[in-house]
Order: sequence, then structure tokens, then C-alpha cells
Amino acid sequence: MILTVVAAIVRDGDRFLITRRQAGTHLAGLWEFPGGKTAPGETHVEALLRELQEELAAHAVVGSLILETRHKYPDREIALFFYECTLAGAPAAVLGQEMRWATREELALLEFPPADAELITLLASTASR
Repeated sequence: MILTVVAAIVRDGDRFLITRRQAGTHLAGLWEFPGGKTAPGETHVEALLRELQEELAAHAVVGSLILETRHKYPDREIALFFYECTLAGAPAAVLGQEMRWATREELALLEFPPADAELITLLASTASR
């Protein structure tokens, strides 16, 4: 079974909002873009809006799809969809997770899940728009 996961790419100038996976979760301690698994019958947009509300107490506007990728971990396979998102208001780390803004250069230096590798390369090599 393939898990469908959605993630938000939230930019502030040349910085990106990232959070750290909490202890006790799959890939604990690694940095990630906020988001999560879709629930049965939920669209990508619905899942992303729900996840951003749960994780960051933030309302958002979901924009275009930046990247779609698949990755097979030893215990699961995921289809991962990264969307441009704009937050309404300041995000808050409601679940107690570490949260920070990282520059393009910092993205390449931080430890992300293997499934994010293609996106990190893309963001780190793309000039500001």
C-alpha cells in the first residue's frame, strides 16, 4: 500500500518554513516541510489545510504543485506531493515540534528524509523568484 503525503512549501523571501519530526515518529529528528498523510476520501488541498491547522494553527491558501515524487522506505512506500502555500498569520508550533525558517543554503546542510532529496536540490538550486 502506498501512503499519500502532502507537504507545504511556505516561503518568506528566500527562507522556507520547516519543522522537525518529533521523537516517537517515523524518521524522528529529521527536518521536514509541514504536512502529513491524507485521510481516506480527502483531497490533497483538504489534507494540507487540515494538517497546517493541526500542526501550526495556521489557515493557508494552497497554490500550485511544485513536485510529486515517490520513495520506498524499508517499512513503507509514499507518494509525496509538495505544494506552494501562503499562510494567513504567523505559524505556531502547536504540537511542541521545533520550527524554524531556513535559507536555501541551509536547506542543503540540514538533515531531511530521503524522500525530500529531490525537492531540497530543486529549492537549493533555484534562484529567488
